[in-house]
Amino acid sequence: MKKSFLLLCPLLCLNLFAQKGKDYSEILKSKNIYEINAFLRDAHPDDPRRSVLKPRVMDMMKEYIKNANSSDKKVKDMQEMLALLKRRPSTKITFDEMNAIIKQKQISKYKAELSAKQYTAVYTPSTVQNAFVINTAANSAIPNAEAEEFNMLMAVSPVEHKNRTVKILNSLFDNDPNAKECIVMIQNKSDCNIIVRMEGVGTTKYRLAVPAQGENSIVIEKGQYLFSSLVCGAQYSSQKTIQRPIMVALGSQ
Repeated sequence: MKKSFLLLCPLLCLNLFAQKGKDYSEILKSKNIYEINAFLRDAHPDDPRRSVLKPRVMDMMKEYIKNANSSDKKVKDMQEMLALLKRRPSTKITFDEMNAIIKQKQISKYKAELSAKQYTAVYTPSTVQNAFVINTAANSAIPNAEAEEFNMLMAVSPVEHKNRTVKILNSLFDNDPNAKECIVMIQNKSDCNIIVRMEGVGTTKYRLAVPAQGENSIVIEKGQYLFSSLVCGAQYSSQKTIQRPIMVALGSQ
């Protein structure tokens, strides 16, 4: 018994260090899918609790999917996590893997838009059009001047939208490291419409309107940028170096 305890001590110490300060001392009692999933991503590969918690969280995910409402947006996330857990120890993926997944999703999305007979993402204030949920209450959370600017940025013509889509697709397919431009995708996980401002060197500036609970993309010149936005009244600001396609999520919990 003493020998077993002595063998486990170094492993547990190493595990605690790898968990970046998170307290997983009671994780075996947890019934929270996201908490267990986080533990599996953080824990040391040899942590003995993995053998108990991985099959448990997979069963919990299956049960959630089985009993979920057809409109539940979490179902897709659960299905993706479950698929990853079937192939690997956790849902943790590398930065390059994440970028590849995002890239393929964006290519499929914009290809579908180009193949459509007409421009379907029409923006009309206070109505629901396709995937864009336009919320007047969300608009009221930002200054009137910015709400008007949001409306203006969203109200692009079918021709302009097609030209932007072609440019974004070209950027997604372009793997040339010497390319002068690359794509930036913004995910808006908040309940408010937002405008993301990207200010570079000199007069290089970009604006991107992103609907509440939606996403949007833009092709910009590579370089240093100050990203800023007003997200449901809260100021967001971050300095970023853009040298390859990236995704930025705002308004997440």
